[in-house]
Amino acid sequence: MSTNPYDSEAYVRANRFDPTHLAKVTRLLDPKAGAKVLEVGCGRGYLTKAMIEELDLDVIGTDVNPNAEGEAVSDRVRAMSAEDLDFPDDHFDHIVTVHAIEHIPPIEMAFAEMTRVLKPGGTLLAIYPAEPIQGLFAIPTSIILHGTPFKAREVHCHKLTPSKVRAIATPFGLTETHHEFNLLRSPQFVSVFQK
Repeated sequence: MSTNPYDSEAYVRANRFDPTHLAKVTRLLDPKAGAKVLEVGCGRGYLTKAMIEELDLDVIGTDVNPNAEGEAVSDRVRAMSAEDLDFPDDHFDHIVTVHAIEHIPPIEMAFAEMTRVLKPGGTLLAIYPAEPIQGLFAIPTSIILHGTPFKAREVHCHKLTPSKVRAIATPFGLTETHHEFNLLRSPQFVSVFQK
C-alpha cells in the first residue's frame, strides 16, 4: 500500500477546472501557438486540456497521483513526481503549476527539476494559496485524503509567500518578473519567473 496520500482516487476526482487560471496563463505568459508547456501538479488535467484546446499549445500535464492518468480528461496527462521529471534539459517554453507547490515536501527539488527542463528565456507561472495560517485552505482536501480536517497542515506542507518562493527559486537561476495577490474565489499568490 502506498504511503502517498495523493494516491487516492477521491483526491484526483476532487480536482476541478477554474477558468481564471487559463486567463492568468494567457495574460501573464502570452504563450504563442505551438509552444511547449509543462503543467506540474495537473490533477485530472482540466487546465492542460484547456491550454491545448483554447490556446493551441503543446502541453503535457504531470501529477504525482498514479490515478491521474486513468481519471484524466486529457490523454496528455502523465503520472510523474515534480522532483523527478522525465524530460530532457531545456525542453519547455513555459511551466505552469497551480496550487501544487505547497503540497511538495522537497520543494527545492521540484524547483531544481522545473528549472532544468525549462528552456533558457522560458517562464514559470506558479499559483499558490495565500494562507494566513498554514493548511487553512486545505481543510476540505484533508477531509478527502484523511477523513479529518485536523491533518490540513500535512496537506499544505508549506505556507508560501512571494518572498519565500523567490528565495527558493532564485538559487536555481530563476528571476522573478512579476507577482500579485488575488482575492477572488480563494486568496492566492501568483508568481512569474524567467530562466
